[in-house]
Amino acid sequence: MAKQQNNGGQEQDINALLKVRREKLQTLQENGKNPFEIMKYDVTHHSADAKENFEELEGKNVSIAGRIMSKRVMGKASFCNVHDLKGNIQSYVARDSIGEEPYADFKKYDIGDIVGIKGEVFKTKTGEISIHASEITLLSKSLQILPEKFHGLTNTDLRYRQRYVDLIMNEETKDTFIKRSKIISSIRKYLDSQGFMEVETPMLVANAGGAAARPFETHFNALDEDLNLRISLELYLKRLIVGGLERVYEIGRVFRNEGVDTRHNPEFTLMELYQAYTDYNGMMDLTENLYRHVAQEVLGTTKIVYKGIEMDLGKPFERITMVDAVKKYAGVDFNEIKTLDEARAAAKEKGVEFEERHKKGDILNLFFEQFVEEHLIQPTFLMDHPVEISPLTKKKPENPEYTERFEFFMNGWEMANAYSELNDPIDQRERFKAQEELFAQGDEEANHTDEDFLNALEIGMPPTGGIGFGIDRMVMLLTDSPAIRDVLLFPTMKSLDK
Repeated sequence: MAKQQNNGGQEQDINALLKVRREKLQTLQENGKNPFEIMKYDVTHHSADAKENFEELEGKNVSIAGRIMSKRVMGKASFCNVHDLKGNIQSYVARDSIGEEPYADFKKYDIGDIVGIKGEVFKTKTGEISIHASEITLLSKSLQILPEKFHGLTNTDLRYRQRYVDLIMNEETKDTFIKRSKIISSIRKYLDSQGFMEVETPMLVANAGGAAARPFETHFNALDEDLNLRISLELYLKRLIVGGLERVYEIGRVFRNEGVDTRHNPEFTLMELYQAYTDYNGMMDLTENLYRHVAQEVLGTTKIVYKGIEMDLGKPFERITMVDAVKKYAGVDFNEIKTLDEARAAAKEKGVEFEERHKKGDILNLFFEQFVEEHLIQPTFLMDHPVEISPLTKKKPENPEYTERFEFFMNGWEMANAYSELNDPIDQRERFKAQEELFAQGDEEANHTDEDFLNALEIGMPPTGGIGFGIDRMVMLLTDSPAIRDVLLFPTMKSLDK
């Protein structure tokens, strides 16, 4: 077909090709060969099996199935390349081996068609392991045209919107999501081995608490009640600790009505776990051991490289307080700052913008975000956050302005958030009250009072350590993926209709 020099011509050519594919399907259907009527196909091997076990399988019959990605027709014999879950393999298709009519049908197959091939494993004269087809079956007719193979699917927006095409055309994409599955499986195996129990808690909740985030709101018609999508897993999991389930975890989607960027998607995967009779120091030990275990099992090494930066999970993770980190990187010592006025003066001097509602602890956190965060490249536990930004955390007995909380950082990103959990119901009620005041002042991310959770604390919760892990960011680092959308199979996208 002549190459067109304008989009209108290209579109016309594509429409003609699409019409041909539908006509081929119609012909198959009229001849009683409708591929969509085939119910199943018995697959005995994948492409990689034949290649990795060639000595064992040479000369033996196998059945593979996959998508035709290339095809060379040469008179009475042809070659096609079939792509399946584990890779691709060449098939030699000869008229004398499969029969005249099936061979005539095969010559009309298109790139993108899904086929089943039965035949012997052999090696060509050029040394390529292949399948000598004795039977070929059209299992599904592709009515669309795949992107040109050499360039693959390079349009980023289209890759996210049509992930199914991205998975077909880009092997790196498939590898990323296979690794993601292995990472989550490895996390589960590790926690199960430590005596943790996996549980499930509600996604639709009356009170979306446990984090500082704006929830998505919805309405439950049957009960005529407004509900929220959860922003955290925390408050229900703590109820289970009250109930005597000493080690629990959940891996699930949470929803936050906030912006989209390279590290944020409105729905994302969070893992939270809670362990009775330990504290945030126990959570630091668990985090180190978990990250090392997952990296070693999935990648085969504790050294990971992200965008050329090497991070070593094999070394002890650094532990530094927020006050010491701000002193180190901003040159301001909050141990010497005693009042809110002094904190505001330091902020003005250093160009840190704050709001009237911000207290001393809030300003310390603003210093951290502006001066420190980007420097925490190697695995680091940032400890002892101010009480103002930690409404669910135990205060440090020796210094009640601060809490037993840490955030885990790598590559300048927050990877996890953990506490010695607050189990004093009287203190918790006061913290909720302070959050309600913040909400009244315009902070839409402030927590609301959860009376049932307070009742659970009054029943009695043991000393507990808890942590939340961002699974998507962990996958990003372990797969060297530039954006969160690259590790979400179907990221949130703006509708094309708007």
